[in-house]
Amino acid sequence: MNNSYRWVIVAAGALMTCVALGAMFSLAIFLEPMALDTNWSRTGISSAMTLNFLVMGAGGFAWGAIYDRVGARPVVFAGAVLLGLSLVVASRATSLLVFQLSYGVIVGLAASAFFAPMIALTTAWFDTHRSLAVSLVSAGMGVAPMTISPFARWLITAYDWRTAMFDIGIMAWVLLLPAVLLVRQPSMAVAASDGSAPAPAADDPGFSVGQALRSPQFLVLGMTFFACCAAHSGPIFHMVSYAMSCGVAPMAAVSIYSVEGIAGLGGRVLYGVLGDRLGAKPVLIAGLAIQAVVIAAYLAVGNLEQFYLLAIIFGATYGGVMPLYAVLARDYFGPRIIGTVLGAATLLSSLGMSFGPLAGGMIFDAYASYSWLFIGSALVGLGAAGIAIAFPPQPGREKRLQAA
Repeated sequence: MNNSYRWVIVAAGALMTCVALGAMFSLAIFLEPMALDTNWSRTGISSAMTLNFLVMGAGGFAWGAIYDRVGARPVVFAGAVLLGLSLVVASRATSLLVFQLSYGVIVGLAASAFFAPMIALTTAWFDTHRSLAVSLVSAGMGVAPMTISPFARWLITAYDWRTAMFDIGIMAWVLLLPAVLLVRQPSMAVAASDGSAPAPAADDPGFSVGQALRSPQFLVLGMTFFACCAAHSGPIFHMVSYAMSCGVAPMAAVSIYSVEGIAGLGGRVLYGVLGDRLGAKPVLIAGLAIQAVVIAAYLAVGNLEQFYLLAIIFGATYGGVMPLYAVLARDYFGPRIIGTVLGAATLLSSLGMSFGPLAGGMIFDAYASYSWLFIGSALVGLGAAGIAIAFPPQPGREKRLQAA
């Protein structure tokens, strides 16, 4: 295997994150037709998404630890099998509890099998252009709202929600199982032919898992990741409702979310390139500060054009900074335990993501306004930027610059 194969890993990772996260987030498309057909409450159906986030966090930590022991292919194979199976079972659910368990728990567990392991694998393949490569893998999440969700909407319109969910489950198997065969560890990570363990990588700082998770580096990484996600999750989830409360027409309000997704794709590439050139730490700090300012700026918008402008900046920023956490984790902790460390960081980020939607709903119910949501989110975002300043210098950056 030569260096060109590393881009095959990037393509496989992007496909996996697109299908897995796209299937999970398409629940919003199924919400109304499911409620009308089954008479299940919207709160009950929506709770499956809350379960998704919670299970994704715990699952990301577990799958990351398994990745460190057995590599990526067995992990993503299990994720592919579980994802298709859970969607097929959920499509045939006759009770809300069965649906919540199959869609909320198993889909979340399956989706978490792709993100941390494939990001960790990508960092192992790349010494140069690492930020860009990780950003491209995570770009699959940005593509998902523009592919899986419209496909789900078309299937529901043409057939019904059960057929649509069943077909997406089959599609997940068709796309993901062949992609699993492309997943390989880089040769340096493979055990020697005599069965001995591979020598530690030159840039491995020698942390044990316990030492890494108790280290100041991980404390800063985890707290920043948590605060970053807590800051943007509420505005993202409630953006359409907020725009409508500002007088934007419903269909136009939905398009704001699409603009954010498209901008996120460009942001991932832009921030990835900047991270390779300037270092992940300064680019992350700048991105977090921009995110906080843009969230606060939403309080001053008054028309659709202003929403679009802020959506471009907001989407590019929150989409662009997310992959940089994996780059920092790889630099600080090396390749040997990167799956476990990244999984633990993903657990904290998932907890942050779960706070925003709930907080926004509670704030609106209490004040009939989203103003305090955006004020609070902006302050949390500034806090994330402040925490990120405490990151120590990236230990592997100078070597990568010399290699480039």
